[in-house]
Amino acid sequence: MADTAPPERPNVAIIPTTPCDSDQLPLLTMPGEVLDDAELRQVQLSVAPSRTLSEDGSTGTKVTVDTPHGPVTAAVSGDPTRPVILSYHDLGLNHVTNFQAFFLYPEMRNVVNNFCIVHVNAPGQEEGAPTLPEGYVYPTMEELADTITCVKNHLHLRSFIGFGVGLGANVLARYATKYPNYVDALVLVNCSSTQAGWIEWGYQKLNIRHLRSGTMTTGTVDYLMWHHFGKLEECNQDLVTVYRQHFERAINPTNLGLLVDSYIRRSDLGIVRELDPNKKKDVRMIRCQVLNITANLSPHIEDTVTFNGRLDPTLATWMKIQDVGLVLDEAPGKVVEAFRLFLQGQGYAVSGSRRASSVSIGEGKSC
Repeated sequence: MADTAPPERPNVAIIPTTPCDSDQLPLLTMPGEVLDDAELRQVQLSVAPSRTLSEDGSTGTKVTVDTPHGPVTAAVSGDPTRPVILSYHDLGLNHVTNFQAFFLYPEMRNVVNNFCIVHVNAPGQEEGAPTLPEGYVYPTMEELADTITCVKNHLHLRSFIGFGVGLGANVLARYATKYPNYVDALVLVNCSSTQAGWIEWGYQKLNIRHLRSGTMTTGTVDYLMWHHFGKLEECNQDLVTVYRQHFERAINPTNLGLLVDSYIRRSDLGIVRELDPNKKKDVRMIRCQVLNITANLSPHIEDTVTFNGRLDPTLATWMKIQDVGLVLDEAPGKVVEAFRLFLQGQGYAVSGSRRASSVSIGEGKSC
C-alpha cells in the first residue's frame, strides 16, 4: 500500500474505501500492538443522494444551558440510563450539519441505540442563532472546554465518550486533559494539538475581517471548503455542492467570525508522550483511549500525526481512511465500523449487555 505510517506512530490503521473480497474483518489494534496495514472489509461507502443539512428533529431535544460565557445549546437523545456519547462540531458547522446525517446512518444507529447522545454547540453556532450582541467576548478554546462542564452538570452526566471533529476535537482534547476522570474515551477527527501556523493565521485573519462585518465572501467559503474537504476535485461532488451552498447561504457570518478568531488564537495543548510509568502522573497528557482519525484527502493529516506523536502509544490508535476528504459524510461505514470496534475494545457491548449507566437526566444545576 502506498501510504505507510511514520515510525513514531505505533498504532496505525490505514483504511481504503475500495471493496475487498475477503470474508474476514480484522479488528482495530489493541493498545500496545502495531497495526501497520489493515483494512475494514465489507464496509461500503454510502452517501445519500438527497443529502440535506436541514434539521429534521432526529438529534433530540434541545436544551439551553447557562454558562459564564453565555448560553450554550445542546441536544439530548436516547435512553438516559445508558452511557453517554458527547459530540462537538467543527468550524462553520453545528450539531445538526456536522452530525445529524452520520448518526442517522443505519449502522451508526445500531451502535448509538445503546447510548445517550448529547450534542453540544459552541455559542452562537446553533441553527437559527441570533447575532451575538456587540461587545460580547467570545470564549477562548479553554473556556469553550469549560462550557462542557456546565452541560455535564446540567444533565447530571458522570462521564462520557467524546466525539469531536476539527475545532470540536481540539475542545474535547482540552477537556480530557483538564478533567481526565470525566472522559471515558475520545474519538477525534482531524485534531490539531498545536497553535495555529502563520499561513492558517494569515488566511483566517482576512476571513475574520469580512465575517465580523456580516459578509460571507467567496474567499471565506473557499477556505471553509478546503478546511473540511481538502482536495475538492477528488471528493464527492454532490456533497461539495451541498456544503458550498450551506456556507454561502445558511451561516451567521458574525457569529462564525468570533468562533474562527477563538480557534486561531488557540494555545498549544501542552501534552507530552511520557513512557516512564513513574513520571506519567506528573506530566500533562491525555489519559484515556483515543481513536485519532483523518482522511488521505484531508489537509489536516500532519496535524493528526503530530497529535498522535504526543499521545501515550498504549492508549492511541491513528487511522487514515483512503480516497475521501470529509470522512463522516463520504465514508460513514468505515468510521462506524472503526467506532464499533473501538467501543468493544473499551468493554462496551454495542448490542446486548452494556456498561453501567453514566448519566442521569434530571433537574439541572448551576455550572
